Amino acid sequence: MELALVIGVIVIALVFDYTNGFHDAANAIATSVSTRALTPRVALLLAAVMNFIGAHLGTEVAQTVGKGIIDAPDGTHGLLIVGGALIGAIVWNLITWYFGLPSSSSHALIGGLVGSALAASANVHWSGVVEKVVIPMVLSPVIGFVLGGIIMIILLWLFRKSNPHRTSRGFRYIQPVSAAAIALGHGLQDAQKTMGVIFLALVVGGYASPQGGIPEWVITASATAISLGTYSGGWRIMRTMGRRIIHLDPPRGFAAETAASSVLYTAAIGFGAPISTTHTMTSAIMGVGATRRLSAVRWGIAGNIVTAWVLTIPAAAVAAAIGYFILNLVLG
Repeated sequence: MELALVIGVIVIALVFDYTNGFHDAANAIATSVSTRALTPRVALLLAAVMNFIGAHLGTEVAQTVGKGIIDAPDGTHGLLIVGGALIGAIVWNLITWYFGLPSSSSHALIGGLVGSALAASANVHWSGVVEKVVIPMVLSPVIGFVLGGIIMIILLWLFRKSNPHRTSRGFRYIQPVSAAAIALGHGLQDAQKTMGVIFLALVVGGYASPQGGIPEWVITASATAISLGTYSGGWRIMRTMGRRIIHLDPPRGFAAETAASSVLYTAAIGFGAPISTTHTMTSAIMGVGATRRLSAVRWGIAGNIVTAWVLTIPAAAVAAAIGYFILNLVLG
């Protein structure tokens, strides 16, 4: 029974990883596609490959998710908690995808873990949630906004005497590099979250040691699932990020991607913090747009996005609690 549950949880985790990929594909390619630096299919292929590579560059975030958020009890009960968390995260991903809102798959997963654990009366590491999730959740969009604005101002100053048309065409040629950088950062961040959940399921089921490292097959499976999801594309959210927040040109797209990828690398490698690629990229786009003029940003759309950000953790927690109760009723 427990082996079947472990396998079931791993399958659900990989389904979540797939939804994470198509939900967050817009993070990596929306700007490049909207500026016509890349065609949609080429951009998706580039993002999928870089996601796969990024997933193999570290496990710090996976360790945080697997060990630093909740204490799931061993055995069947613990596996039901993890399964409920994944169901909650998947449900919220699908809801926000349907409405074209770039919410955070990362925070949906964290909210799912917390909600499922609370429903099961399991221990939640609130200090870890605050230090590794809440504080980075607040800081990363602010830093992305400010850094995006700073990079754009630097570019405007450096190319102030250049021909605008020639400069824009030049940035269109180099923007695939920044798109690849943000896709690599997405793999480094988001694929690791699924690794952490699968590792948690293996520990709870008795198939891995809490002190052990993430098995290679877990890394490869998570990398493959998120890459396939990314290649399938999330066109609804892509339209929101690439066109509806602000009209992007190649220099602004390059600046936003460079700012966001810098924040992702620093958080993952430096702090092991599971920050949101979506929050960081969206806020960087807003920061870049604000350098043109504040009215250039469609703040109404931005407000809807921020509302989805605020709702993500509690909404996913509620969905996960319901998922846990259903699983416990059927399998407990």
